[in-house]
Amino acid sequence: MKAIGQTIHGGPEVLHFVDVPEPEPGPRDLVVRVHATATNPVDTKVRRGATAGAAVAAPPLILGWDASGVVAATGSDVEHFRVGDEVYFAGDVSRPGSYAEYVAVDERIVAHRPRTLSHRDAAAIPLTALTAWEALVENMGITPTDRSSEHARTLLVVGGAGGVGSIAIQIARQVCGLRVIATASRPETVAWCARLGADAVIDHTKPLAEQLRERGDDGVDFVLNTVQPTQNLPQVLEVVRPFGHVCGIVAPNGPLDLGPLFRRRGHISFEYMFARPLFGAAPSRQGAILARVADLLDQGVLLGTRTATMPWDQVQAAHRLLESGRSVGKTVLEVVP
Repeated sequence: MKAIGQTIHGGPEVLHFVDVPEPEPGPRDLVVRVHATATNPVDTKVRRGATAGAAVAAPPLILGWDASGVVAATGSDVEHFRVGDEVYFAGDVSRPGSYAEYVAVDERIVAHRPRTLSHRDAAAIPLTALTAWEALVENMGITPTDRSSEHARTLLVVGGAGGVGSIAIQIARQVCGLRVIATASRPETVAWCARLGADAVIDHTKPLAEQLRERGDDGVDFVLNTVQPTQNLPQVLEVVRPFGHVCGIVAPNGPLDLGPLFRRRGHISFEYMFARPLFGAAPSRQGAILARVADLLDQGVLLGTRTATMPWDQVQAAHRLLESGRSVGKTVLEVVP
């Protein structure tokens, strides 16, 4: 089969077409014919590696952990899917990804594709929806209510126009009943956050606390931080109310001063979407979350986040767009046989 792989770490130019064997399913695996796959920051991070020019561990390295497609084969112990089912999933970073015609994936982290979404739109959802849901519900302990509250607590989404921010705004407001303040710095990203339901949008290039005070807010109860915490944590901790919670989705690249959070009796956690499949930690919960999200999409409670579509032979351009810091929502690659 055809796939897009790399033999060395580096910039987008290391990505190229390769011919590899079709995957064989393990006992709990589905082999899925990929119709569309989305790009995510994890793709660029794994592609770059620690050292440019260094050989990958087991070439070719195949990226891509967001996909929608059709089940082509099933393992001997598969219980919930059959050949021909249309599915979507994020996958497992420790296994070959979905920049390929076929990919093998554990059925427990898969769900049926939302009926009302195309493969292109469905592929944009899984990784970011799982990240947002796990951060809000599992890490921060916010209960999905499927209704808004007159006295809602407030969530600050730092980086509201990114992939995770785009779906987190919606889940927080439409499913968890929170009041949502997003951050964005360009007219088009401000408009995007507002379209997705943010109650207010402030500029993350300016002091956060000052902007909140100007709005009459003394702080926020929750923060979903989608950027490197060593860059903005002092500002974030300044706006967290007593007993508040900060959840980050980027691993710190240096020491963090948590003193202000200690004085507020606050909480900090980190969300890593791949933790469940990596450690076999109740992976079926991810399949259940994706099934719930599919229902919410089909009901129109949540909106799709795909903003750009490219054929998969333009993968290098897609990575450059992602790394430019100018992308909005999600970019999807159509996998053409």
